[in-house]
Amino acid sequence: MLTSLAIRDVVLIERLDLAFGPGLTVLTGETGAGKSILLDSLGLACGIRAESGMVRSGQAQCSVTAAFAPPDGHPALAVLAEQGIEREDTLVLRRVVQADGRSRAFVNDQPVGVTLLRRLAATLVEVQGQHDQVGLADPATHAALLDAFGGLEGRRNATAAAHRGWREAARALATAREAIAAAQRDEEFLRHAVQELSDLAPEEGEEEELSKERQRLQQSERRTESIAAALAELQPRDRRRGGGPGDALRGASRALERLPAPNEEAQPILGFLAQAQDALAEAEMALQRMMHDGGPDPRRLEVLEDRLFGLRAAARKHAVPVVELPAHLAQLKDRLGALDAGTERVAGLEAAAAKARIAYLAAGRALTEARTAAAKRLESALAKELPPLKLDRARFVVEVAPREESGWAADGMDRVTFLVSTNPGQTPGHLQKIASGGELSRLMLALKVVLARGSPVPTLVFDEVDAGIGGATAAAVGDRLARVAERLQVLVVTHSPQVAARGAQQLRVAKSVKGDRAATTVEPLGKRERREEIARMLAGERVTDAARAAADSLLTGGLL
Repeated sequence: MLTSLAIRDVVLIERLDLAFGPGLTVLTGETGAGKSILLDSLGLACGIRAESGMVRSGQAQCSVTAAFAPPDGHPALAVLAEQGIEREDTLVLRRVVQADGRSRAFVNDQPVGVTLLRRLAATLVEVQGQHDQVGLADPATHAALLDAFGGLEGRRNATAAAHRGWREAARALATAREAIAAAQRDEEFLRHAVQELSDLAPEEGEEEELSKERQRLQQSERRTESIAAALAELQPRDRRRGGGPGDALRGASRALERLPAPNEEAQPILGFLAQAQDALAEAEMALQRMMHDGGPDPRRLEVLEDRLFGLRAAARKHAVPVVELPAHLAQLKDRLGALDAGTERVAGLEAAAAKARIAYLAAGRALTEARTAAAKRLESALAKELPPLKLDRARFVVEVAPREESGWAADGMDRVTFLVSTNPGQTPGHLQKIASGGELSRLMLALKVVLARGSPVPTLVFDEVDAGIGGATAAAVGDRLARVAERLQVLVVTHSPQVAARGAQQLRVAKSVKGDRAATTVEPLGKRERREEIARMLAGERVTDAARAAADSLLTGGLL
């Protein structure tokens, strides 16, 4: 329900903070005091169009904050979750309007668009006025309201589930048919592409493995080149003529051996030269072993590169990464398989779609039958409420009309519309087109009395629902407002003392003038103040003891 309303600098209101409780709250005051400003302010917080004229003269901006306490499971909480807005104990809608008419909207202090603000508010507040009916006047709400009245939620849910199954089966069938049509158009290409890729047979992760092995072989080739270069340095370039380091060492040894004897000084040197020749021979043999053991396989490198380049060429041709070639081949095979086995699969899907349609028809027809019966009960229940509201000539009709198949939906195969005629012989028509402002407001009240149990909106606002009536009719209006308020929170702007006396809470709206400035104030009334206000409403400016006695009678449930 609506728990509080904070208004800042809206038209004649400078600063106002109101708290609301459950049940029926009545707003009273003289004509022109500013009661409509309160409703306009609430509407602003609920997303109605913002206008620069809402901002109090001389101020840069105005703001309205409405706080609600939705119960667990309320539709507003699902909207919050859908939008990623954190749930809190209180749901706060706020609107700020600049003097140039621009506005900003907030939900729980998080900036949002006005559309979301309006969407949330529609689940929280419903306004029924002489000129601005929202909710029941919208034919889009009538089917759900009739279903709630008739207790048809189970049938409605079954119909929605059947419709969902039918739509899913139809989508599967359409997808299969589209796939077959596309495959038939591309059949020649598909068969060629599948054959080409099947011959290539790409494997998962193959490119990476080939690249690693290619790199290793390329490194092996460079290793062999280095070993060969080292051997070339150790071995003579021309073995017949000599000239390598081994020949140089042997030549040096032979030269020292030709020294005249005794040659004691040359002996150590000859030993060093012999060691060097041995070491050189061992190094040469080791290099030759390395050359023999780790030599590259030129053929393997060529095969690898051919494979790698073939994979990459295929990837470019099919516009996919090499790593996705196996999956791409699988997709092409699936498309080709869909073509080859398409007729049989489509036949199965056609049978499934036909079966799902039959299931929807059964659920939808059962819902239509139940709605037709509930419509009669609703018409009968409402007929009992109309005479006390001075609508005894009105006739209320619930039309349950079949839709074209293209209009079948999750909520059924028919269209539910509330129609009314207010005069004998008049053809029933849409609520807002047939009834006058006062008649429509009272008709909406009668509907709310009957439909209160199924109402998804916890707070109702009635703007002068008692306009143009008095006496017993006004008392009947007050009685029905109180009955609706047993289940829902109700706010009503009224000039009727019979209605005001039924309120659990009464707020008096007044306008005062200081200098050249007018201001609207709102005062919660205690027991004594309520008596005086209702007496004023009965007697006018001069409140008499008789008016006070009449007010006492109304407040205690007596009749005038």
